[in-house]
Amino acid sequence: MTDYIPGLAGVPATKSSISSIDGEKGILAYRGYSIQDLVEHSSFEETALLLMNGELPSPQELTNFKNTLNKRNEVKRKIRHLLWSLPSTGHSMDVLQTAIASMATFYPDAGASEPDSSYTQNALIKIISNMSTLVAMWTRISRGYDPIPPSKTMTYAENFMYMCFGEESDPEIVNLLDASLILHAEHTINASTFSTMVTASSLANPFASIAAGVGTLAGPLHGNANENVLIMLDEIGSPKNARKWIEDRLKNKQVIWGMGHREYKTKDPRATILEKMIKTYIKKNGLKLSNRFETALEVESICNELLSQKGVYPNVDFYSGILYSEIFNFTKEHFTSIFAMARSAGWVAHWHEQVSDNRIFRPTQIYIGADFRDYPAQ
Repeated sequence: MTDYIPGLAGVPATKSSISSIDGEKGILAYRGYSIQDLVEHSSFEETALLLMNGELPSPQELTNFKNTLNKRNEVKRKIRHLLWSLPSTGHSMDVLQTAIASMATFYPDAGASEPDSSYTQNALIKIISNMSTLVAMWTRISRGYDPIPPSKTMTYAENFMYMCFGEESDPEIVNLLDASLILHAEHTINASTFSTMVTASSLANPFASIAAGVGTLAGPLHGNANENVLIMLDEIGSPKNARKWIEDRLKNKQVIWGMGHREYKTKDPRATILEKMIKTYIKKNGLKLSNRFETALEVESICNELLSQKGVYPNVDFYSGILYSEIFNFTKEHFTSIFAMARSAGWVAHWHEQVSDNRIFRPTQIYIGADFRDYPAQ
């Protein structure tokens, strides 16, 4: 008798050397390097190359990679026209999925048959490079403004802020965004990465595979949760309302957005780093805590009291939305696409790993329908 495991929870589906989690100790590592060390010492570009190649690059390799990202960060004119043709009310993730999928038409020979060819490798880099340009383009097009062409000299995080707002950002803001991109770049076999791998296992091109990942990340139980955290905090209104709101949610068995993670039995290390970054920035710049942030801290305190014995603590989505809205000045409909922009590095790494030692995913099922029967006589 085959056991049925809902959601394939805890079922090993692949072998991977890309990232690892120790859920008991709250450790996330990329290729063996803890995210704490990467946030402190690395950059998003270096982290992306680490994920793709397996080792930290030499200074020259990193310089070459940065130059390639900047050379390839322009979006094809017809894709730009495609974005202008879409409704301005369209969600950024739907737009991003459409745009990434359409890129395959420009790179028909990028495929799984030769994953290490220069053509396919360039296509993988093109995905990472264009992600930031596409997300920035839609933040402006959706508001009726022309896109700002990408710079050929700025860092990935710096360039993204420039394309969104049309001016150079404070270096502290750029460093915060760079750290956030590192934290979101990879997270073992989560739903969107698994979706990318399943698509890749059919030997689909990388654009189709990453588009599948984007579509999966858009769901409210995955990347879209940070939008719902902000909605939740605004609904609570202030710290003094938090306890009753939480108790009512628990009584009615409803989700408290941003709380709990299947992999961690302690606080998500990414949430710990984000919370510290926000507090440090606020203190250093003499800023007052926003009502949302104060409410979030109270929600976490109450949830620690009521839920910690069940191993439920804040996950990365709990604080990322606050960072994006309160410090970066993005509106919530663009949060998840920024997440996707970062996660593209992990998706690309998993695409390559999958097709390099491939077997198509074909799980089985437990049938619970009607027995075999005859079609009724006429």
